[in-house]
Amino acid sequence: MTESNQNPAIIQTKQVKLDKIDRKIIADLQRDGRITNVELAQNAGISAPPCLRRVRNLEEAGLILSYHARVNASALGYPMTVFTGVKLKAVGEGELKKFELQIEKWDRVREAYMMTGDNDFLLKIVARDWDDYQSFLTNELLESPNVASVKSALSIKTSKLIAGVPIAV
Repeated sequence: MTESNQNPAIIQTKQVKLDKIDRKIIADLQRDGRITNVELAQNAGISAPPCLRRVRNLEEAGLILSYHARVNASALGYPMTVFTGVKLKAVGEGELKKFELQIEKWDRVREAYMMTGDNDFLLKIVARDWDDYQSFLTNELLESPNVASVKSALSIKTSKLIAGVPIAV
């Protein structure tokens, strides 16, 4: 399964009862998405064919959304990460959807969360340098018609980065 165009945060999942084997499979795939089916099956204590069926079922149920590589952003020319809080002028359903559609068009925005509190959205933005971020901020984000204000915080370093969620095995 590859990442779809659909936002994984809003995919509806079927209610699925997970047993110990399913939880082990999910935990192992979170840790290493390139693990072979044979290794995955061995770790879960089952044979390869039923393991593959379980993985497919977990994908179809919407519990496994995608597989991807974690890349070195700095080595690829994006050493800066900026977290930007965005306050909108209007927050009706239509305006929120319009802003979410706009966010999808900005490649530099790697994550976006609708928030409660002072900001309506929190964006994780990557940039080549401070000037690159400033250019995105002034020419794209602040030009968005419904943006009232932004507050930026530059990340100094990543102290912890773990994909997924805790899985009790």
